[in-house]
Amino acid sequence: MTILRNLLLYIVMLGVIVTLHELGHLLAAKIFGVYCKEFSFGFGPKILAYQGKETEYCLRALPLGGFVAMAGDSDNDLETKVETDDLPPERTLTGIAKWKRIIIMMAGIMMNILLAIVIYSLMILSTGTYATSTKPVITTVMEDSPALSAGLKEGDIIIKAEFENGLSYKPDTYLELINFLDTYDGNGPWILTVERQGESLKLEVTPKYYEDQQRYMVGIGFSNQSVEAVKVNIFNCWIYGFQFAMFILKLTFSSLMTLFRGQNLDSLAGPIGIYSTVSQTASLGMSYYLQLIAMVSINVGIVNALPLPIFDGGRVLLLIIEAIIGRPLSEKAQNLIMSISLGLLLLLFVFVMYNDISKIIGG
Repeated sequence: MTILRNLLLYIVMLGVIVTLHELGHLLAAKIFGVYCKEFSFGFGPKILAYQGKETEYCLRALPLGGFVAMAGDSDNDLETKVETDDLPPERTLTGIAKWKRIIIMMAGIMMNILLAIVIYSLMILSTGTYATSTKPVITTVMEDSPALSAGLKEGDIIIKAEFENGLSYKPDTYLELINFLDTYDGNGPWILTVERQGESLKLEVTPKYYEDQQRYMVGIGFSNQSVEAVKVNIFNCWIYGFQFAMFILKLTFSSLMTLFRGQNLDSLAGPIGIYSTVSQTASLGMSYYLQLIAMVSINVGIVNALPLPIFDGGRVLLLIIEAIIGRPLSEKAQNLIMSISLGLLLLLFVFVMYNDISKIIGG
């Protein structure tokens, strides 16, 4: 019964994230008058279908993605080919202005970010208060602490924190710093860049694990005035939801940069790893499950922004190149770029599946 529940929660999470992503493309396409033959969640054989005024809305057998079949877009020809012979050019993706095409491509990513903002905003609203904070200015350095040994001083402003695995973050506030430091995996020192009397200093400090606090710390303190709880209502919760979503976005982007440097690769997770995370999160309660949906949605948005033609970001990049050189790339060049992108994606998929299975066997 538990497995069935977790599987259902997994499918619901994917369904919400993918459907809203594709809905972004659909709405933007319709705003600009592009003909959309089909809006689908999943691939493979159709299970359910509803014919709208112009677009057919479908549920397909394999819930591993989704698509919008737009006129002038050949990406989904294997599933649904859209004939354009009887359509005026302005109703096709290739017949509209490039800036409109860019908006259509980016709309899915924006919907993923918007979903996270809405979830975080409503969760903050449900608590009734939200903690805001000032800059991460050290006001206390404990005696006989790692911080004192490393040379940290009162008045230092922490402008960057970095872990041995390459993960780094530039905090704007004390709470952002604390939230980032809480992701520390216990390996290696922290590299803290501080601003002291107008100068920038880089200091290495190795945290100690405190059993009573159940966390790693270095022995620095911040003023009680660093944090202020503000009352939240239906009007201002969106501001705080946006702020928190941007924090998660920056942290996720920082994690992605470590992967490109060949660090922290074991943190990559594929479908199996995400299902495992859903299973663990579901046991903690609905709020944790909703936070997971928001985080995965942000991850999906960032991945889709990558400059690979198989993703939305790559298609935008090709449009920008086309605008610069004044003509589309040759079909041969486009096919070569797409083949390389697909090959890289398949290698990544094999790697994350290996990661997922290794963690299961090792765990």
